[in-house]
Parts: sequence; C-alpha cells; structure tokens
Amino acid sequence: MRVPLRAPDAGLFAPFGAFIDAPERVGVRRMYSDWLAAVPGLAPQFHTNRVAASSLPLTIDRVERHPHAPQVFLPLDVSRYVVTVMAADAAGAPDPVSALAFLLPPTLGVVYRAGVWHAGMTALDREASFGVMMWRGASDDDVFAAIPPVHVVAPAAAGAAGGAHG
Repeated sequence: MRVPLRAPDAGLFAPFGAFIDAPERVGVRRMYSDWLAAVPGLAPQFHTNRVAASSLPLTIDRVERHPHAPQVFLPLDVSRYVVTVMAADAAGAPDPVSALAFLLPPTLGVVYRAGVWHAGMTALDREASFGVMMWRGASDDDVFAAIPPVHVVAPAAAGAAGGAHG
C-alpha cells in the first residue's frame, strides 16, 4: 500500500489530533490547554528524544497508540518530519487502508488524541530532537501492533504509481 505525503491539513488531521503552531503576530496566544487535562491515575511525563534520520520512501510495518492520554511532540532541532496516522477498525486494531502521512516543517508540533494509531516519529534530512509530553502510569501506556507494510512516498511518486492506495 502506498500513501503519499500531504501538506499539513488541520481539518484532515483533526480526527487524530492537532497541529501546534505559533501565533502569526505579537500579542496573540494560542491555547492548547484542553489537550493537557489531568488523566485520573496517570502522572504527566515530559522528556526529550532524538531520532535517526530517514529518507523517502518510508516503510511502516509497526504502529503504536497510547490508550489513556494524548501525546504531544514539539520539535526542538528538526529539519522536516513525517507524521503517519491511521484509524482503528471495528475491533480497535490499526486499519492501514486509512493511513494518512503528513510532511511537517520544524515550526509545527503535533498532539495525538488518546488511542490514535500512529507511526513512531520520523525525521527526514538529518537526526532530530523533540520534546514529548504524555501521561503515564497504566500497564498499557504503550500498545504496539504489527501491520502490513505501508509505503509513505513523495506525492509525485504516488501519482506515478497510480494513486494513494494500492
């Protein structure tokens, strides 16, 4: 299955979470507090991580989700990165046919809704560092699943191969 990279589209991404961006002008404040609500029985955790550089096309054969709380990623030292998400099927398993991939610039962060299936953070061009916030404390904070390979490709490569899925 081939999935073309898309430009950030907040409306298309909304079922999976939100993009975090800076205000356009001085004095404007963007609020993301709704994503930071306390989760009973879990404690907030903030850490930084560093991920290796990848190149296109990407092959994704494993995804993860965090069933109890949102997960926030803020780029600290990033060139470009890819966010890949997918819906759950009727049984709650990841549905690779629904996969979407977004190419994000270093000026956008991302927050995943609780329970959203997503690939691990994928940096392009060079290694990257992110600040990560989530809530932990349950035995199943991190759930991983193997999926049939999803190939994330540049938009031109997807068009040459006959579309997004196939």
